[in-house]
Amino acid sequence: MAALKYAGLEDTDSEEELPPGWEERTTRDGWVYYANHLEEKTQWEHPKSGKRKRVAGGLPYGWEQETDESGQVYFVDHINKRTTYLDPRLAFTVEDNPVKPPTRQKYDGNSTAMEILQGRDLSEKVVIITGANSGIGFETAKSFALHGAYVILACRNMSRGNDAVQRILGEWHKAKVEAMTLDLASLHSVQQFAEAFKSKNVPLHILICNAATFGAPWCLTEDGLESTFQVNHLGHFYLVQLLEDVLRSSSPARVVVVSSESHRFTEIKDSSGKLDFSLLSPSKKEYWAMLAYNRSKLCNILFSNELNRRLSPHGVMCNSVHPGNMMYSSIHRSWWVYTLLFTLARPFTKSM
Repeated sequence: MAALKYAGLEDTDSEEELPPGWEERTTRDGWVYYANHLEEKTQWEHPKSGKRKRVAGGLPYGWEQETDESGQVYFVDHINKRTTYLDPRLAFTVEDNPVKPPTRQKYDGNSTAMEILQGRDLSEKVVIITGANSGIGFETAKSFALHGAYVILACRNMSRGNDAVQRILGEWHKAKVEAMTLDLASLHSVQQFAEAFKSKNVPLHILICNAATFGAPWCLTEDGLESTFQVNHLGHFYLVQLLEDVLRSSSPARVVVVSSESHRFTEIKDSSGKLDFSLLSPSKKEYWAMLAYNRSKLCNILFSNELNRRLSPHGVMCNSVHPGNMMYSSIHRSWWVYTLLFTLARPFTKSM
């Protein structure tokens, strides 16, 4: 996607169009002022509305601010290989004395991650995302990285993880990204990942538990547990426990658990209302892939809620999220029937 779109240069605000001879400029520290070329004067207030404005956040990804020989500020777009004296942040200004916001919500189902993060400077943040080599995980990793965060792609397949890193670097060569091995189907691998991350001696501000398997045939992991339950829930549960001390020392921090609305269509209690552990890691005879997925997503939410209760007093917030109805990704790859259903539904889903 073109950086021009992310810079907001395609948008106009007809309600506050400048009169002929006027130009909108910004100061080094982000305040907007207006130059009248006809009268050769400048002022802080918009010549029509009388409002004062400032830019919201930092430069879009791929942009840098430079100063020419005469001391005038200009902007370099490294993605499209061009320079301009027009500040790309002018598309994202806010009023100095903002009025009550309109009732229309700012974001909806058509909003992109890049739009939501626009103007945010994440250059001091460290982020771990599981299953980040494709789908939702990759788009999340790319969005954070293009806004300055140091992002670790925790992937089972290192070849695919490194390919994902190169795709992000292809969009912005200064992105701080790397791939690390994490196989959630192995508690030993989870422990090794946590130890390797801690050896870096960096904080952890955001941990996104995204990786999941869907529609997989019954099998046991090396730990003797049903694979869907371990990959979708228990592996993440263990990972958070191992990294809890880093999260607490890095506060404010956040854990995001990617769950699903399908958690509503299952139960993990027996007829007496008690938790039935046999439902979490069922035998092959009692296994149904869809139910296993739903139960794992319910566990995600119960875990997220309890984690937030315990850690929020220490500056670590935890949220669970449903990413969107039938969002098209490669999660259906385990069975051709699911692939067919997802393909038929694709025109009605959100894209990556």
